Amino acid sequence: MAIEKKIEELQLLEQNLQAFLMQKQNFQVELNEILNAQEELKHSDDEVYKILGGIMLRSNKKKLSSELEERKRVLDLRINSIEKQEKLLDDKAHALRSEISSAVEKKDKEKK
Repeated sequence: MAIEKKIEELQLLEQNLQAFLMQKQNFQVELNEILNAQEELKHSDDEVYKILGGIMLRSNKKKLSSELEERKRVLDLRINSIEKQEKLLDDKAHALRSEISSAVEKKDKEKK
């Protein structure tokens, strides 16, 4: 594979990595909000509210707690999945960088 093609592939991998990082960051922010909501829920009485589509509705504390826990579980799974994909892409990018570096060094030696 030509060096140019490898460089293009590396750039694409790095763009994908960046997209995964942004997605992971969004999930982590949402997870943090859930953790804060769960902490607040522990200190509240039985009368709790949730916002749904711009409307604040009264909710059952136990039901809301289980909804938050389920959402937390889903986000944890998504974050773990993204981290695995990040690792694979990062390993691939590292290997490509090495290939590119070796190919460039080889070309430089041939020119001398």
